[in-house]
Amino acid sequence: MNRREWLRSAALGAAGLAVGGCAPGRGDPGAWAVATPRRFVRPRVGWDRVIRTVVGLRPFRPGGFVVRPERIGGTLVVHNYGHGGGGVTLSWGTAELAVREVFRTDAEEVAVLGCGAVGLATARLLQRRGRRVTIYARDLPPETTSNVAGAQWSPYSVFDEDEADSGFLPRFREATHLAYRHFQDLLGPRYGVRWVDNFYVRSEPIELPPWMTSMDNVFSDVEEVPPSDHPFPRPYCTRVRTMFVEPATYLRAMVDEVRAAGGRIEVRELRSAEEVLELPEWVVVNCTGLGSRALFGDEELVPVKGQLTVLEPQAELDYLLLAGRLYMFPRSDGVLLGGTFQEGEWSLEPDRTAERRVMEGHLELFGAG
Repeated sequence: MNRREWLRSAALGAAGLAVGGCAPGRGDPGAWAVATPRRFVRPRVGWDRVIRTVVGLRPFRPGGFVVRPERIGGTLVVHNYGHGGGGVTLSWGTAELAVREVFRTDAEEVAVLGCGAVGLATARLLQRRGRRVTIYARDLPPETTSNVAGAQWSPYSVFDEDEADSGFLPRFREATHLAYRHFQDLLGPRYGVRWVDNFYVRSEPIELPPWMTSMDNVFSDVEEVPPSDHPFPRPYCTRVRTMFVEPATYLRAMVDEVRAAGGRIEVRELRSAEEVLELPEWVVVNCTGLGSRALFGDEELVPVKGQLTVLEPQAELDYLLLAGRLYMFPRSDGVLLGGTFQEGEWSLEPDRTAERRVMEGHLELFGAG
């Protein structure tokens, strides 16, 4: 689709909606049921607009995330890791589950391992409830895996439906609901959290994943969009309203809050469980993500490489687009083009073949900028 075709499609979609809006008379209750025309801004896509390529490793467990206590010598380790592609999304939810385990003890001082979205949410909940917290982490924002996240609020690629047992699904739903409620308290520019429309487009009828359709009170604003009402070169389109997080803004605000509440953050790499036992705190919450494989021997935990091609920011873009293996997420620090999902790949080097696939796919969707 070239630029002229895109603009014509967008105009026709808006015009179709506008004509429909003229039918009901003034004061007619039916007028309130008519959709407001939506203006679709076309992303400017092209190799000349690329400002960086970033790579991160998702900490994926086919059986789902782990939140459980483990006694190791005289230390209680509460694990909170393995969120796959849903680390930012689920961070406050699994933090709630982990903090419950901490509060079964009388510990006043708690160590948190890891300073990404999960570790920071856990630290803040502990502080809010009167515990003193020290975060130990090898990497701090902006160098964490969470900084590389697309951060659409959606628990994406968290588990394999064929591998997760029946006991996991209720915990997954509970964590999702808890996180959904927490993030609503963080909406606004301070944390970089906002509501946004997501448009899923396909060449065949769209089936939303069961975990999404089974949580109506979380993913409640969903509608089918006819081809006449959108400019995308696919016949099927579904709009889903979700929150969206800007990791750079969000993580910076969270670090500031931890420190303002008296928390300590110590840059320290822990290479073994034995080193964890040497910490002065006897209760430790493990939020090390993929690091839990080496640190605590979880062989089920595998890396899933994700890569983003980032274009120059385009402030007027106000929607997310997901088209099969492709997605476009606009943020204040750049327009993200994804996606990749390379299970078992440990390399943090950009994959140029994957980058070409992603760019060419978005050029087909939007045309050259």
